Amino acid sequence: MIHLQKQLYLIRMSNPILQLKDAFISQGDNLVLSNVNVEINKGEFVYLIGKTGSGKSSFMKILYGDLVLTEGEGHIVGHNLKNLKDKDIPFLRRKLGIVFQDFKLLIDRTINDNLLFVLKATGWKDKSAMNARVEEVLNKVGMKTKGFKYPHELSGGEQQRIAIARALLNNPELILADEPTGNLDPQTSIEVMEVLQDINKNGNTILMATHDYALLLRYPSKTLKCDENQVFEVVQRRV
Repeated sequence: MIHLQKQLYLIRMSNPILQLKDAFISQGDNLVLSNVNVEINKGEFVYLIGKTGSGKSSFMKILYGDLVLTEGEGHIVGHNLKNLKDKDIPFLRRKLGIVFQDFKLLIDRTINDNLLFVLKATGWKDKSAMNARVEEVLNKVGMKTKGFKYPHELSGGEQQRIAIARALLNNPELILADEPTGNLDPQTSIEVMEVLQDINKNGNTILMATHDYALLLRYPSKTLKCDENQVFEVVQRRV
């Protein structure tokens, strides 16, 4: 058993899902982050922390093609960020699951229809397969009975669970969670984190931007920090 765990560990460590090397990240004419060297391996749970305005959002935007990498090297889920063309971006985003702070659910349709909309938009055709996939992801986040409801009928925590379910629909290689607990109270934040922890234990790789340091203490994991135009790994002190 120990030998198998060691093999799995070595596979993870030799399988980077995200790699940035000497990368410079700009927003417009403003240099936001310089000389970024980051590697995230398959199966990891990684926090991205930093003050407001430190570059967390710009870092995330580079990863899903919302900003252009102009200098340095970058690879994510098999895509070269340096040579990324507009036509490549939809294919990149299909390999990513993106969870936003403000849920971004379509308010005029039920939860089931929100999720079916994503599947149709990403090329699914078989209705029974689509319905089965929706049921499967809702079950994973503890929302199996909520599919007939509209977003406004759900609490903030429930809506964020649905947003996580939506991110899981196409079996993403990497989940990017940008302040997923930012609009939630402390207890609800813990419940959402438990969902993300379970998903990670099932093998999904997660990069989560957050300013909620209480969560880092409760669920310690590898942590990257944006500060003074740099990104570096910080070691959490255990009290």
